[in-house]
Amino acid sequence: MTKPTDMLETASDPVRHPTSGEPLSPAAVRALKEAEARRAAAAAAAEANRKPPETGGREGPEPTRYGDWEKGGIVSDF
Repeated sequence: MTKPTDMLETASDPVRHPTSGEPLSPAAVRALKEAEARRAAAAAAAEANRKPPETGGREGPEPTRYGDWEKGGIVSDF
């Protein structure tokens, strides 16, 4: 389990490699912080760009993306 980013660098508890247990270099710790910031920014952007659900639309994935041109015996011609 990863530590929160505000706890990554402390003088008394160096960040250690998850498998070998060796302390990580300052560059590695900085890279972990940058990666966490990028993940948070990507999650915020995805949430901001989320589309509202379609009203009255079909359930599940869009049928035309998967070659499903028929629903309940009725063929749709686009």
